[in-house]
Amino acid sequence: MKTKAAVLLEPGKPFEITELDLDGPGVGEVLIKYTAAGLCHSDLHLTDGDLPPRYPIVGGHEGSGIIEEVGPGVTKVKPGDHVVCSFIPNCGTCRYCATGRSNLCDMGASILEGCMSDGSFRFHGNGLDFGAMCMLGTFSERATISQHSVVKIDDWLPLETAVLVGCGVPTGWGTSVYAGGVRPGDTTVIYGIGGLGINAVQGAVSAGAKYVVVVDPVAFKRDTALKFGATHAFPDAASAAATVHELTWGQGADQALILVGTVDEDVVSAATAVIGKGGTVVITGLADPAKLTVHVSGLDLTLNEKTIKGTLFGSSNPQYDIVRLLRLYDAGKLNLDDLITTRYTLDQVNEGYQDLRDGKNIRGVIIHA
Repeated sequence: MKTKAAVLLEPGKPFEITELDLDGPGVGEVLIKYTAAGLCHSDLHLTDGDLPPRYPIVGGHEGSGIIEEVGPGVTKVKPGDHVVCSFIPNCGTCRYCATGRSNLCDMGASILEGCMSDGSFRFHGNGLDFGAMCMLGTFSERATISQHSVVKIDDWLPLETAVLVGCGVPTGWGTSVYAGGVRPGDTTVIYGIGGLGINAVQGAVSAGAKYVVVVDPVAFKRDTALKFGATHAFPDAASAAATVHELTWGQGADQALILVGTVDEDVVSAATAVIGKGGTVVITGLADPAKLTVHVSGLDLTLNEKTIKGTLFGSSNPQYDIVRLLRLYDAGKLNLDDLITTRYTLDQVNEGYQDLRDGKNIRGVIIHA
C-alpha cells in the first residue's frame, strides 16, 4: 500500500513529505494506522547529526494508533486494538528483559538503522529502502512494525493524549522515580523543562520530593514547571545552586537530573556540584556520541560518594509502565492534557520542530488525518 510520510534524506536538511510504498505485516508484525505522533527532541538530533542514523529514514518514535492487520504468529494484539508504541521494542526473553530491564532489550540494537531485527525494511521509495526511526516511523500515516513495539491500552483513553506515554512521559517520570530514586523529603534539581523534564517534575512530585528546583532559560517553561508542582525555578544553574545551598542548609541536593535537549560539559559539571554527599546525577538527555561530555573530579566522586549514571527510557518497563502511567492519568493522578502545547498536521512537521527550537512548546503533537 501507499503511505504519506515525513522523511530525512541526509543530515542537516529538514523533513520532506513524500509518498512511500509500505509492505504488509510478516511473521510477528502488525500494520498500524497512526493517530498521533509526538515531536520529540531525539528526532531533531537526527537532523543535527548528534544521533546519526542510517539515511533515508522515516522520522518519529512517539506514536499511538489502531491496529489494522496482524501477521502470522502475532499474539499480543488483534485488529481494532488501541495501542501506544514503545520506542524500545521488548522481546521479553533476552537477558535484559528476563532480568527486569526491558528498556535495554537487545531488539533495540537496530533502532537507528530503522530495519527489522532480520535486517529487512518495510518502507520503500525511488528504489531505496527507508528505515523507520526506532523501528516505528510514526511520522507516517501507517507503518508495519513488530508486535514487540506495541502496548495495548484501554480503548476509552484518547489516543491523541496517550501518545505522550510512548517516550516523553515515562522517560521523564522514570528519571526521577526509577533512575534518580527520589524519595519523600528529597531535594531534586532538574535541568531542562521540555517534554522530558516536565515529566521529571511530575515524577519527583509524585515521589514526595520536598523541593523540586528547575533550571531552564525559557520563562514559559519555568512557569509551566511551577504549575506542574516545581517549588523553585531559575534561568541558570548558578542561581539554582545558591538557593539549593540555602534550602538544604549547605547539604546539597539529593538528585540532579539532566534532561536538556543537548547535554554538554557545563551542565554535567553544574549537576555534579549541586548534589551533596551520596547524591546522584542522572543523564537522560543526548549529545554527539563523539564528544566527551562528562569531566568531573574523581576525588569529589570518591570522597563524597557521588554517583553519575545514564538512563534510557527513564529505566522504565515499557509493557508495565505505559499502562501504569495511563491509569494514573485516568485516575486524575498524572497530568497529560496540559503537556500538549500545540497540535500540527504532518505537513507542518518542520514548523513544529522550529517551535521546539524556539522554546515555544512543552510538547508538540502531530495529528494524522
